[in-house]
Amino acid sequence: MSENEKVNVLSKRWSQHILGKLQNLATAHYVLTDRSKSWNLLRIELEGEQMPWEKQFDIEEVLGKAMQAFWCRGYEATSMQDLVRATGVNRASLYATFADKHTLYIAALKFYDEKVRQQLLSELEANSSPSEGIRKIFDIFVAQACDEGSRLGCFINNSALELSAHDAQAAEIIAQAQVELEAFFLRMIERGQATGEIRSSLNASRTASGLLASLLGLFVLVRSRPDRKLLNAIVEECVTRLG
Repeated sequence: MSENEKVNVLSKRWSQHILGKLQNLATAHYVLTDRSKSWNLLRIELEGEQMPWEKQFDIEEVLGKAMQAFWCRGYEATSMQDLVRATGVNRASLYATFADKHTLYIAALKFYDEKVRQQLLSELEANSSPSEGIRKIFDIFVAQACDEGSRLGCFINNSALELSAHDAQAAEIIAQAQVELEAFFLRMIERGQATGEIRSSLNASRTASGLLASLLGLFVLVRSRPDRKLLNAIVEECVTRLG
């Protein structure tokens, strides 16, 4: 299998993971322990008569579907009725569990960060050489945009553009995700320098910051200008600087 074929396979696998597999996670029934915006979720068994706000459903499935709705439309353009249709959960149950649309959005954003971003980086770090892992994270989004026709980009980055300037909760999640992405690049660079795969003369910290900036720019272009020649040129420039 050629390197391009491997990238396409990985890209399709992660597209399926993002847009499909999240709906099929192991069932676990949860409710919030109170009606605040707390994230303290407990497994409970309801006995006898339920309180009106106590609803049982697979919260991970609901978060996966809500995530997809917000990812496609953005926060402001997604109504509660859109979320009712996307999740299959009635409005009263969504309000009882998440309190409001913003709370559900933050939960969906955290869900994406944990189930998609963190797992993708972990897989690349565990199964790829340093330069290969760095290239693949760029190539995955290029392949999704140009081969699969998906212009969703990165949910974290989309949220940064829409909400970071005026939403402290979203900004905190986004900033931490970016810090961890930069740290991933730094670890891969230092590992590559130790093995001779990446030039030892590079300043690892500055190079990691540059790769982060390039990837965030790529996320924007994937949505606004998904031109393969342009996107591939960005990827090649990033990989070439590694030596």
